[in-house]
Amino acid sequence: MGDFTDTTALVTGGSSGIGLAVVRRLVQDGAHVVVTGRRPEALDAVAAELGDAVTTVQGDVTDPAAVERITRAVEGRGGALSLVFANAGGGSFAPLGDISWDHYADTFNANVGGVINTVQAALPFLGRGSAVVLTGSNIDVKGSPAFSVYAATKAAVRSLARSWAAELVERGVRVNVVAPGPIGTPGLSGLAGSPEDAESLLDGLAAGVPQRRLGTEDEVAEAVLYLGSPRSSYVTGAELYVDGGASQI
Repeated sequence: MGDFTDTTALVTGGSSGIGLAVVRRLVQDGAHVVVTGRRPEALDAVAAELGDAVTTVQGDVTDPAAVERITRAVEGRGGALSLVFANAGGGSFAPLGDISWDHYADTFNANVGGVINTVQAALPFLGRGSAVVLTGSNIDVKGSPAFSVYAATKAAVRSLARSWAAELVERGVRVNVVAPGPIGTPGLSGLAGSPEDAESLLDGLAAGVPQRRLGTEDEVAEAVLYLGSPRSSYVTGAELYVDGGASQI
């Protein structure tokens, strides 16, 4: 019996990358997972792989209509969640002189607004013993050239977790952040403009990690399951860095 046997979890941005790794681990641990994503073809692949263990919901968590569909899907599973993994988001490079209002607004809407929408929608389904895990980044304490707006959104996510942990503690709901460093995901490679640029980017990032490698999606997934499970029952308001020591050494 796993920590999540016969429970329902919600994972946003769950059709690829870290989100999909978490979905797979939750299913392996016995959960039914409501999985959201923007790309129908990617969600279809998740459904084909995991079958009845998942319910897929297409849409963007910044869209109220999509959030309503997520709510209905959770209600259809009995209206109780053991874990919410608010993972959907993204970013793009923009040097200081090139930051536009649209870049700022779009990045904050995706990474902060979408997280708020997700957790608000899930709130009625969270009972004593439930957990919320938000996707942060070690960039919230390190900084990165041409990535300042994204870094600011992840600092905001860290702040949300502290406040929500304080707000929900009497309800017995824990809120924490998992903060990956550079992880070998399609999204990270996609920040570069070409395969050659991607290789250079990934090599450079790996060289900056004390362990001299990129992390894996599965390594982050293990941290998420720990934070979401009773094994971390005395942990709330915390940020767990999964970055090979990059933020600490």
